[in-house]
Amino acid sequence: MTADDGRRRNDAAAPGHDVPTGADGEQPGPAGGGTVQPVLADEGTTSVPEPEPRPKADATAEVAVINKPTAIGFVAPALGLIGVFMMFPAVWALYLGLTNYRVTGTAAREPEFVGTDNFTRALEDPLFTSSLWITLIFMAFSGVVGQMGLGFTLAWLFRRWRGWTRRTIEVLVIMSWIIPGSVVAFLWRAFLDGEGGTLNALIPGDVTTEWLLRQPLLAIIVFNIWRGTAFAMLLFDAALNTLPPSHLETAKVSGASTWQTLRDIVFPAVRGHMLTTALLVSMWTFNLFTPFLLTGGGPNYQTEVLAIYVYRVGFGQGDFGFGSAVSAVMLVINLIIALVYFRVLRDRRKKA
Repeated sequence: MTADDGRRRNDAAAPGHDVPTGADGEQPGPAGGGTVQPVLADEGTTSVPEPEPRPKADATAEVAVINKPTAIGFVAPALGLIGVFMMFPAVWALYLGLTNYRVTGTAAREPEFVGTDNFTRALEDPLFTSSLWITLIFMAFSGVVGQMGLGFTLAWLFRRWRGWTRRTIEVLVIMSWIIPGSVVAFLWRAFLDGEGGTLNALIPGDVTTEWLLRQPLLAIIVFNIWRGTAFAMLLFDAALNTLPPSHLETAKVSGASTWQTLRDIVFPAVRGHMLTTALLVSMWTFNLFTPFLLTGGGPNYQTEVLAIYVYRVGFGQGDFGFGSAVSAVMLVINLIIALVYFRVLRDRRKKA
């Protein structure tokens, strides 16, 4: 074959160019082994079809499925429930906090707008200040220190356990969390009772200590630690499972102690999980009403956390306006706790 024959063959292979055919009217296939179907243009010649552009209907169809009305339709039920059961009560409580609304009397029929008098009255009430201080102590020792500390310790100790032993422990721990609070409170009252209580029976000697009267704050702190440790343990167990085993094995081979492993490897890796757990446990403990079932806020207001304080002034004394104002103060404190958490989490992400 001469150079002119090769040039003519290459020109004929270009798209849209007429190609002479053989007697059977077929073209040799591409390199992949397939065959190109010839298109008859004129008698004795064929035209290679140009590739058709891919239709754009697929991309537009995906966008059309998740259009704005459809997205609003999916979100609307959740927003409706949040608005009815969360936003409306909060706004209504804030409105009542600005009035002198009471359960009975003329103030119940025609409540008057009193502005910020209820908030000023709350800040000047020594029982409110005492309740706020008790609530912060209760939250710090039972929630942050007790539940988080014990929950992390249990998750760390049981991280290598597998099989029925681990499942049995998890079931026992979770049972303390899923049992209704009223049942748990009744069991703890029987446990701490001065006459015939289980705790006094376990202590050697003739002990008749009324723990709910002698150590009421310590009693509700221990009660809440026992009640909520399972929740913290589950969160920390999930966080520890995200650690690469090679990191812990490297620390072990290097001769690092348990504290050095926790300080240099574990805590930096699960810091985000710890912040999330701290937020959830803190807010849950701050708003907890269950101690009322143990002590009723007594004796002498020694265990009256803010939730019990609101119940006493709102339902016990019938002063809904003042109770709503204290509830609004609790809402603001919860928002401050959440803002501090998000600020710390944002700073951590910037450093990362």
